[in-house]
Amino acid sequence: MNAPAVKRMTVPEFLAWAETQDSGRYELVGGQIVAMAPERWEHVQAKQRAFRALEAAIERADVACQALVDGLAVAVDKETSYIPDTLVNCGEPGAPHAMVVPCPVIVVEVLSPSTHGVDTTVKLTGYFLVPSLKHYLIVDLARRHVVHYRKRPDGTVTVAVITEGEIAFDPPGISVAVASFLG
Repeated sequence: MNAPAVKRMTVPEFLAWAETQDSGRYELVGGQIVAMAPERWEHVQAKQRAFRALEAAIERADVACQALVDGLAVAVDKETSYIPDTLVNCGEPGAPHAMVVPCPVIVVEVLSPSTHGVDTTVKLTGYFLVPSLKHYLIVDLARRHVVHYRKRPDGTVTVAVITEGEIAFDPPGISVAVASFLG
């Protein structure tokens, strides 16, 4: 017996569909809807810490950016959009009814058992397709470190595994203590 064909969606079609759902969290990957698993307590706390740390750094530096906790999509291409755990948008804020971040510069994903493989491979590649994105952080609570992927002006990506000290994000010209992400 053949399974019914599933229609591939574009990001706008997906966002319109997602708005009609009563519950659940979803991402669009290669035109296919992917349900997101419920989160663990420590995961939610780590997202909140990242948001607060980035928000405080933005305020200290007085830069034209906004820290946002999960909910808004980062459109990677016409058939893929991810919902990062925390992010920083720089420049103009999104419109009040926008569901996609206009200019993401920093994206943070907190590793969990259900997302580890995707966060460290597919999303890593996908996020850096976004022209404005300069920093991708993976917070690994189990190993007590943060992996900082940084896109340089020439387009190459560098990686650093950081366990202490501060992480400088330039752009947008802020820095955050690693301990802020790890709790």
